[in-house]
Amino acid sequence: MSSPTVSTTLKRIAEQSARNPELVFTTLAHHLTVEFLREAFVRVRPNAAPGIDGVTWREYEANLTVNLEDLHRRLCKGCYRAPAVRRVWLDKEDGRRRPLGIPTLEDKIVQRAVAMLLGAVYEPLFKEFSYGFRPGRSAHQALAYLRTQCLELGIDWIVDADVSGYFDNIDHGQLRTFVEQKVKDGALIRLIGKWLNAGVLDQGRLERSDTGTPQGGVISPILANIYLHHVLDEWMTRDARPCLRGKCFVVRFADDFVIGCSERHDAQRVFATLPKRFGRYGLTIHPTKSQLIEFRRPSGRAGKGTGTFDFLGFTHYWAKTRRGGWTIKRKTRRARQARALKAIWTWCRDHRHWSVPEQHRLLSAKLRGHYAYYGIRGNYKALEVVYEHVEKAWQHWLGRRTRNGYIRWEVFDRKYRRAFPIPKPRIVHAC
Repeated sequence: MSSPTVSTTLKRIAEQSARNPELVFTTLAHHLTVEFLREAFVRVRPNAAPGIDGVTWREYEANLTVNLEDLHRRLCKGCYRAPAVRRVWLDKEDGRRRPLGIPTLEDKIVQRAVAMLLGAVYEPLFKEFSYGFRPGRSAHQALAYLRTQCLELGIDWIVDADVSGYFDNIDHGQLRTFVEQKVKDGALIRLIGKWLNAGVLDQGRLERSDTGTPQGGVISPILANIYLHHVLDEWMTRDARPCLRGKCFVVRFADDFVIGCSERHDAQRVFATLPKRFGRYGLTIHPTKSQLIEFRRPSGRAGKGTGTFDFLGFTHYWAKTRRGGWTIKRKTRRARQARALKAIWTWCRDHRHWSVPEQHRLLSAKLRGHYAYYGIRGNYKALEVVYEHVEKAWQHWLGRRTRNGYIRWEVFDRKYRRAFPIPKPRIVHAC
């Protein structure tokens, strides 16, 4: 539960921002009290890996008051230094490696505290169609919004744009300019500058860049949202949409967004303008991954939809309802489905020597997690494919533990499948 004092402070800031959208906040850093930092500490994940100093959450908690008072003193004197982020590499299923940034615990605390203040300032200003990294909003709400807008506005064209390496290419100078339009507190601006310039420590080598948000930093989501709020959201609302002839909508989740238009001319105009608009701020619209798609409601009782597009892991397409009408349905994106099947097969192979109850427990957790995201109305068949694949993979790799190297289905069904049933597919979201 949040501290009452901290909650009241954030609520008051949010009310001021909502009441006067033109208000510029010049004094926010004084809210970074010991109590505020304590609340930020509580919101940091206890089991997160330590940064370059090796300090863990539990070690810091052991002498929490003294540590927070010392941190507060350094913040007040302006002598807090943002350490470099420790970089580790994670292996991906396709053989490539993905970098992961791990800040120090104190850095996470201060970043969380500043992110709480910025969130209170900007939440009332962010657009209703922005869903990523915002409290009380989710990807499934974005999916529901997208479907509703397409059906109600008579959308026939979809602008599916892909921003190349968004988080790594945010221009630091432009970002500071955007933040200072609402927050001109020198202490907070200096803290943000320290994080942007802290660099990454990779195998003993320090790397710095003049673009990108702090890797692994809890401040990065709010900074990324502020950047696209100015580059895309406000531009579409204030400048682009009033110039279009037909109806139009935008839905955005972090850097993943879709623009729908009822008129072909409008869609073509937006599609042609997006690269210029993003290029002005150091961002690139991928020339081959971005596309203009005709997404018109089919006419008549036969035939298929005119096109499909992907958004948030789902392929969106026109299909018949049970009553014979047309509606927009969603199914798991093919690449995501293949990745999930491969991951299950690999996991069963790598953990085949675990005890059966332990394998069953984790396989069940994996399936429940899959259903929790992909279990939306109309996607039951894709869930069944995953469920059946899990059974086959489990049967195959349990069989490799036997002398013969396989288990017949009848034996697997009697000995394992009935005794350790895995969760069956279920629809979790009606969006």
